[in-house]
Amino acid sequence: MLYIGIDLGTSAVKLILMDGSGAIQKTVSKEYPLFFPHPGWSEQKPEDWYGQTAAGLKELLADADKSQVAGISFGGQMHGLVILDENDRVIRPAILWNDGRTAEECAYLNDAVGREKLSKYTANIAFTGFTAPKLLWLKKHEPENFAKIKKIMLPKDYIAYRLTGVHCTDVSDASGMLLFDVEHRRWSEEMCGICGVKEEQLAKVFESYEPVGTVLPEIAEEFGIPETTVVAAGAGDNAAAAVGTGTVGDGRCNISLGTSGTVFISSEKFRVDSHNALHAFAHADGHYHLMGCMLSAASCNMWWMDEIIGTDDYAAQQREIRNLGENHVYFLPYLMGERSPHNDPDARGTFIGMTMDTTRADMTQAVLEGVAFALRDSFEVAKALGIRPERTKICGGGAKSPLWRKIIANVLNVKVDMIESEQGPGLGGAMLAAVACGEYESVEEAAEKIVKVVDTEEPDSELVAKYEARYQQFREIYPACRELFKKIR
Repeated sequence: MLYIGIDLGTSAVKLILMDGSGAIQKTVSKEYPLFFPHPGWSEQKPEDWYGQTAAGLKELLADADKSQVAGISFGGQMHGLVILDENDRVIRPAILWNDGRTAEECAYLNDAVGREKLSKYTANIAFTGFTAPKLLWLKKHEPENFAKIKKIMLPKDYIAYRLTGVHCTDVSDASGMLLFDVEHRRWSEEMCGICGVKEEQLAKVFESYEPVGTVLPEIAEEFGIPETTVVAAGAGDNAAAAVGTGTVGDGRCNISLGTSGTVFISSEKFRVDSHNALHAFAHADGHYHLMGCMLSAASCNMWWMDEIIGTDDYAAQQREIRNLGENHVYFLPYLMGERSPHNDPDARGTFIGMTMDTTRADMTQAVLEGVAFALRDSFEVAKALGIRPERTKICGGGAKSPLWRKIIANVLNVKVDMIESEQGPGLGGAMLAAVACGEYESVEEAAEKIVKVVDTEEPDSELVAKYEARYQQFREIYPACRELFKKIR
């Protein structure tokens, strides 16, 4: 049988076709626009997501035996606010995960409602990218749109709705809304009250590997697939990437170097760090995970290469880098503000330490190292909880760089495993579809049989020591700049 994984990203939707053994038969990618209607704002049109997903599905299945398609599932960008009216029409463009307009609403939630209450209700505190603060913003600034809301959804769930007619979400994606009781895997009555929404306005919650329904007859006809094709709930992009890298079970780690960057640690037990610096979310395997998320990761390198240097030959720029662990230039990678562990929408990208002998290679190296150091900030929070992974998987566009993998291995002092497939959330989505269809008994079984490590970057003790000293300097820069950032908006 065949399974489709749909990775609804920030810049494009990526689709993969996987057979029952886990072999990828075909991949397709379709881009869509991103809108910045105001500095710090970030929006997309859900209709664009579906239009490009539909186009991608037709291309993906063009040469396939469509009768063998058994299931479809998703990985998707998290936190985005999608609102539908009583006729299930999109009311306004979706407000995305990297949108920074809700600083005032987050301050209200964290300070007036209180971090302790938020953590009790949802296991998390408010971050500007989360969905609940967006609802409060909408209620204040667009009351006419707020009044029209019949359903509140997340990005990938809009695609699931278009395919099945079911308003659904999954536990991992719902965890990032600040409306979900993560520990008990249900909507929080208290948070609904605080945000002025009713539970019936929220989607039905499923485990990531559970079927939400089958495709609508008109969908089956349009794409030439069976009406029995199962659609599984899927997962938020990081949980789906974790499934696709085999980061399931207890104490396993995955680093994602995509537009954003994450440190993802799976856990069989529910746990929360005392400062809520890491997100405590439900996992797609039926358990839980901790996650540190930085808003700009591989996107920092893209910005540096595309906008500042003006080149698309990233590898050539990295070949000029010679002396790892000895760079005197530092870079704070906070181009969109920062989430974990600082929770500071005012933070900004910053170079420091340049002298007259600083080279372009030094600056490029500083960008790569700055992202690695920021990932370690979240790693340090996990260590404080007694979690000390000795190795991690890695995925995302930035993971294709051998140099960046080497830097990360030595900054974090862990073994970094590359896996056979680089599809991350798309593969995870296809694997969840296969579990939903009974191809595998559990997410853990699917990961064990499908995910294969093909290479490992080992840390070097001498380089680890050099980076330890550099990291201790790096961690002093943000506190020194924090108050200044508030003044230079």
